[in-house]
Amino acid sequence: MLAKTASSVLTNLGALSAKPLAFLTVVAYAALWIVFDRASLDWHGVATLATWMMTVFIQRSEHRDTQAVHAKLDELLRAHQEAQDNLARIDEKEPEEIEDYRKEKNEKQ
Repeated sequence: MLAKTASSVLTNLGALSAKPLAFLTVVAYAALWIVFDRASLDWHGVATLATWMMTVFIQRSEHRDTQAVHAKLDELLRAHQEAQDNLARIDEKEPEEIEDYRKEKNEKQ
């Protein structure tokens, strides 16, 4: 149960980090750092902020690409008469559940 909860939390955090709010959070953190402790904002601090920003940009880009692929696949599933309806919503499952589904399908082939 704890593993399932942790998995769900991690999945949701990953999705949240792709939202514009994540960018604003990093900017707000940087602004607060400058206001309250400017002296400690050295090169290491700048590198940390740059790393966080790049992480947000990369996550956003990957999320956009994943959503585009899912939209295309959803359209193909709707167009194909023999496609299974349960596949259209599989992206809502946890990654481990999707891996189990794929293993199950591969073993049957």
